[in-house]
Amino acid sequence: MKHLDWKDSLNALYAGDEEFEALKSTPPEKTGTKQNLCIELDKKGRHGKQATIITGFEGSDGELNKLARTLKTSCGVGGSTRDGEILIQGDVREKLVNLLTKMGHKAKRIN
Repeated sequence: MKHLDWKDSLNALYAGDEEFEALKSTPPEKTGTKQNLCIELDKKGRHGKQATIITGFEGSDGELNKLARTLKTSCGVGGSTRDGEILIQGDVREKLVNLLTKMGHKAKRIN
């Protein structure tokens, strides 16, 4: 009897899931247009927890959600979108600057 490790179990669980396979095999996609984005750290009103906020996105809510999902997945954290902003949990400013630059956007770290 062969013992499966957690990766084999995960792959078996998601076998046939096209979205999972695409996410696993392809790098983050570039969105339609290049954006000038500002990345800043925020702690206000979060009970001392840190959140990275990305502002300056111009586009539809669908494009914003798609970009947010890609960034959250790449960083392995949670987050949300609201009023044209992307909120990513934790201090991942440097990682986001690198990801967004690779995606073709201009990313500027604030504070």
